[in-house]
Amino acid sequence: MELIGNRYKGNIKYGRMDGYGEYIFPTDTKYVGDIKDGKIHGKGVLYFTNGCKYNGTWEEGLSVEGSFVFPDGLEYKDKDWDYCNGYDRRFYTEICYGFIPPEIQLTNIHPPPDIPDGCYDCTDGFYDPKIKVITSYSGEFLRNADDNEHEWIVSTCRRAWNVPLTNIPLQTSRKQS
Repeated sequence: MELIGNRYKGNIKYGRMDGYGEYIFPTDTKYVGDIKDGKIHGKGVLYFTNGCKYNGTWEEGLSVEGSFVFPDGLEYKDKDWDYCNGYDRRFYTEICYGFIPPEIQLTNIHPPPDIPDGCYDCTDGFYDPKIKVITSYSGEFLRNADDNEHEWIVSTCRRAWNVPLTNIPLQTSRKQS
């Protein structure tokens, strides 16, 4: 069943979504779970395109309880949240598996994904500066980069090729005279 850019596979009752089903939003976020009278109702999971998910319980389309889980398995807690606070800035994987030297741990994904030739790793996928397109790690189109995002990516993000250290300006904390 196609609904103005949305897609639905599942039970139908009186012409409305009802029972267990899979509802895909135009953004490709997917809900899998219970639906009642055309609304998300009961237990289910929202799967986001960036790998996050929300396990929850809904009443008439509104979440009444649930948990948000990041792609690396970190579960968000609204109370006693001790990840990434002012005292502990480690990646979640470092908390779980120990410290990995910085020259090895370049991202929170270990091992880091191989970057296609001529591209950059911009945290939600790969960026090709020739065509100014960002694709997901699985190769799906995400977006076109505007000039500001292009500049940020090429000046900040990990790239597929090595830059000789001799070409990188030296940063010091002392004033140059």
